[in-house]
Amino acid sequence: MDDSDCVEDFKKGDASAFEVLLLKYKDRIYTLCRYLLENPQDADDAAQDTFVKAFQGLQGFTPAASFYTWLYRIAVNTCLDQRRKTSLRTGLFVADGTDFLDAAPSQIPSPESGYETKEALLSLQKTLNRLSAKLRVPLVLKEVEGLSYEEIAVALDVSVGTVKSRISRGREEMGRMIRISRNKTGLETFKKAGEKP
Repeated sequence: MDDSDCVEDFKKGDASAFEVLLLKYKDRIYTLCRYLLENPQDADDAAQDTFVKAFQGLQGFTPAASFYTWLYRIAVNTCLDQRRKTSLRTGLFVADGTDFLDAAPSQIPSPESGYETKEALLSLQKTLNRLSAKLRVPLVLKEVEGLSYEEIAVALDVSVGTVKSRISRGREEMGRMIRISRNKTGLETFKKAGEKP
């Protein structure tokens, strides 16, 4: 059963049709919330709030966009509202990255490469943490969730040009931060190598 059939069935009074949508999207919505919020509990709350809002608003849903895009817009707005309420300045993941990294499917062939992969992901998380929400949200929706520019524009209620601009600026800013980080790491390594015990 596709999304539009579920929406129509729900509008006709079949509440179980919403359950089909919930089961289909709950993991993706939680993952999105996890990318946008610092705390796993906050992400869980935001995901639940997203589905409550979707349930309450589904009768008025008009398919100008797909259900999926509409749901993502609710999730993004819910996360942004929650961040404002709790006054979080930074944070995309837990500082050690454990929950996110453990939730990712593992295709790691050895402990050494697993450690290197985990360290690279943690570094990427820290870099994403430092981006403003305005740049981070469209970048996550594009690169992690795989949404098209048009879907992101609908989800964020901005123009496609604005989405492209924010994604481009986000990539540039991340690249700049990564270069700075690498330069610092290289200098620290160089200084340590020159120190006497």
